[in-house]
Amino acid sequence: MTKETRRKPKGDKRARTRAALMEAARQLAREKGFEATTLEDVARRAGMTSGAIYGNFRNRQDLFMAIAQTDWAPIKPVITPGSSLPQILHAFAKATLAAVPVRQGAAAARLSGMAHTLSHEEARAQVREITAQSYAGGAAWLASILKDGDSPMPPEILVVVIHALTEGLVFQRLMTPDLVPDEVFYAAFEALASPPR
Repeated sequence: MTKETRRKPKGDKRARTRAALMEAARQLAREKGFEATTLEDVARRAGMTSGAIYGNFRNRQDLFMAIAQTDWAPIKPVITPGSSLPQILHAFAKATLAAVPVRQGAAAARLSGMAHTLSHEEARAQVREITAQSYAGGAAWLASILKDGDSPMPPEILVVVIHALTEGLVFQRLMTPDLVPDEVFYAAFEALASPPR
């Protein structure tokens, strides 16, 4: 074994440390909820010191935002170039359905984090910044794939509507699966393609 194979690059160690801290925080948030999870608990669960947390994250909020961006990343459908709006929205419905089982384990922690965000101004500001960036990127992407006059609303509004629709459908499906069958997902997105009356 050479020196090069024995020694891993520092960046790799940092990534492993971040991943271990995020996994410990994720587990604790799922077990105890966001509010009850402390950085000391996270460090203990990860088998590290509090210094490891502050070496990788600015604070508790930063750690949990990193988890949220990983566990609840934007839903990205597979779109065939040249697709019509109904085809694009059908792909969104399909991708949203595929996200349900993936998000099931993170849903309670997500709701706990959202409740925390509602009552903490700093957290709301951080969520607003991340969401605004996501909306801007999503709107630019939609503008690049939509044909002129194809959408009943501007991409800047459509991206927000799609986000609200996906969030609501995912949570409602997780809470009451028998009341929100697959057809509801497809019908909801299909309605977005309808011209305004």
